[in-house]
Amino acid sequence: KMVDPTLAEMGKNLNEAMKMLEDNQRKVEEENEKKYVRKDIPGPLQGSGQDMVSILQLVQNLMHGEEEEETSQAYRLQNVGEQGHMALLGHSLAAYISVLDRERLRKLTTRILSDTTLWLCRLFRYENGSAYYHEDDREGLLKICRLVIHTRYEDYTVEGFNVLYTKQPVIYISSAARTGLGQALCNQLGLPLSCMCRVPCNTMFGSQHQMDVALLDRLIKDDVESGKLPLLLVANAGTPGAGHTDKLGRLKELCEQYNMWLHVEGVNLATLALGYVSSSVLAATKCDSMTLTLGSWLGLPAVPAVTLYRHEDPSLSLAAGLTSSQPVEKLRALPLWLSLQYLGHDGIVERIKHASQLSQRLLENLKNLDFIKTSVEDELSSPVVVFKFFREYSNRDQTSHAAQASTIQHPIISSERLIYDTFNQWLGEQLAQLVPASGVDVVELEDEGTCVRFSPLMTSAVLGTEIQDVDQLVDCLKMKIPVLTSTLQLREEFEQEVRRTVGLLYIEDLSWPGLGVVRYNYHSDGKNDDKQEKELEKINTELLKKLNELESDLTFSLGPEFGGQKNCVYIGMVTEDLDVSELVETIAATGREIEENSRLLENMTEVVRKGIQEAQLQLQKANEERLLEEGLLRQIPVVGSVLNWFSPFQASPKGRTFNLTAGSLESTESTYVSKAQGTGTTPPPTPTSSLAKQRLPGQKIFKRSLRSSDALSETSSASHCDDLEKMDQRPPTLSPGQERGPLETEKTEAQEEAAQATKTDTEDAQSDKSPHDCAKVEEQGSQR
Repeated sequence: KMVDPTLAEMGKNLNEAMKMLEDNQRKVEEENEKKYVRKDIPGPLQGSGQDMVSILQLVQNLMHGEEEEETSQAYRLQNVGEQGHMALLGHSLAAYISVLDRERLRKLTTRILSDTTLWLCRLFRYENGSAYYHEDDREGLLKICRLVIHTRYEDYTVEGFNVLYTKQPVIYISSAARTGLGQALCNQLGLPLSCMCRVPCNTMFGSQHQMDVALLDRLIKDDVESGKLPLLLVANAGTPGAGHTDKLGRLKELCEQYNMWLHVEGVNLATLALGYVSSSVLAATKCDSMTLTLGSWLGLPAVPAVTLYRHEDPSLSLAAGLTSSQPVEKLRALPLWLSLQYLGHDGIVERIKHASQLSQRLLENLKNLDFIKTSVEDELSSPVVVFKFFREYSNRDQTSHAAQASTIQHPIISSERLIYDTFNQWLGEQLAQLVPASGVDVVELEDEGTCVRFSPLMTSAVLGTEIQDVDQLVDCLKMKIPVLTSTLQLREEFEQEVRRTVGLLYIEDLSWPGLGVVRYNYHSDGKNDDKQEKELEKINTELLKKLNELESDLTFSLGPEFGGQKNCVYIGMVTEDLDVSELVETIAATGREIEENSRLLENMTEVVRKGIQEAQLQLQKANEERLLEEGLLRQIPVVGSVLNWFSPFQASPKGRTFNLTAGSLESTESTYVSKAQGTGTTPPPTPTSSLAKQRLPGQKIFKRSLRSSDALSETSSASHCDDLEKMDQRPPTLSPGQERGPLETEKTEAQEEAAQATKTDTEDAQSDKSPHDCAKVEEQGSQR
């Protein structure tokens, strides 16, 4: 058959454009030299115009221009296949078809709209339905609300809001519905928020994500008695959070009783296309309207959402905006019309079936994992799998399985709930980072708290998720569970060790996914708050730096960028072989060492400053004494020179030297006499505060040995530390052949005052000793 040359050229241009935009092998060396290049800055419209290749190149640069700056975040484009190209071609064809003559356009749009509506109604078992195609997935529900208002208020077209004032309408939505849905409807309809009634979910029986039907019945009765008009009920076939389905059969009976409209939305509606459908979802085929989001289910980009509805009065549908007399409005269905034909019935069913098999595969594997609790509505067919880490029960314990199912539905009170929320938040982020093709995300549920959600119907077609991705997700989960259990178990031990250790302060931060938070306490000596805060920040920053320099498997950080505590050390996840006592001891010893070095520097600065002032005073006094000794005549310029020539005045130069080791000010007279610079004694090395632990070859720091030798290693290490401490406290003994100098007799004083300054000071100190001490020294000299 002959093909219209314009259509052929359009398809060719689209293929070339998509190939150019999807080509990531572009040269970016010149763009990386400067963060902002000239073509990224908006400028005036060029008068001569540009060709299509240049324009597409600009679009490509705008799409991928900041990829280099987003290397820290996972960036993944949608997998646009051939069916995606058909959807994109539909938008181009819609623009081309819109220029046809009015009669041709009317016939073509009517055929496209009727075909697409027929296919969707048969595919999703919705008989005798009409369809409304819209870009925003909430727009269909908005039009349905207007349709129901026009239907229930006969004079609404003439009198408008005055009719609503006399009898206020009420729209009922579930508390598990999308956030902000009720407020958006009221804003678009011009209704007060009092027209929106949120129906709580079950609290005693059934799923806590399902609407409480009995409570809804009471609410409707109360509204009827108060003169209000129950208008519409929005139910869920797959809640946005947990993917549970409301009791649609009972809700439909209730709506028929009070002459209400029932609208259903949710991801589980996709399973209506499968051969086997659960009875809870199958009841959605009897509702008055439903919204389908085929773009995410089938991986089709830029296709509209569809709202299927049943109504007999086309004039009211036109007044509500569900139908249009403009043929161009009907072209919204063109991308979906092309994509459905390309996929075919079998292709559509296969994609939805594949997503359901992925969720079942994950659910079966989760049943065999300890410390993982699932929250699914139907274990045989659940398109959405929600799970969380919880350490109390085991999934393999069949006797406690019933208690486990009920326990996940009741909130954990106080800090334990917050800790599990933090750990599950970390688990979801880790799984999404390690297996990005799985499409898992973190969801906040009202009763369960923070959970990890796997919804392949919304992500698998877009990300191309396969069975091996689910298996990889399970393998990563198996690796993370021991880390979570070990960290949760050692948190309490770490807190107790820190509270028992002098100098450390335990900071309780329940939002930190790790072992805990610790701060080294700076012992201030009457300093003001600003200076103390700076010293605290300096010490803990240096402590964090030294801890990161250690060869360990732990991660030390400053905590989260927002909301964390200041001047703290945050310790991340740990394994079961962590030696908590050694870790805490190392942190405390390192902090004390940093504090001592800081104090030593401060003291030395103060000593030097005082020494300089004292030296200036002594030199000034020495100058005054020299003037008195020489006399006044020697100070006169000419007379003093003649007098010094006839009668020279012999005076030794006097100066001062500052000994940094002893922190004392000394005279330089001995230096001029001996013509040599005196050397002071070297202070003894400072003993280390932390004792090295004996380790096996290849064993890293903070790691315990095997459990069988834990007690032995702890006992031996403790006795070894005691022996070393005793040896440090005991004075050194000399062998018979070893000499002992006079400096060693004052080792105790040298350790207290940091050592003598010079050999002269030592001799002067010895001369001041008692005769008994001198006799001891002479006796030692005779022995030598």
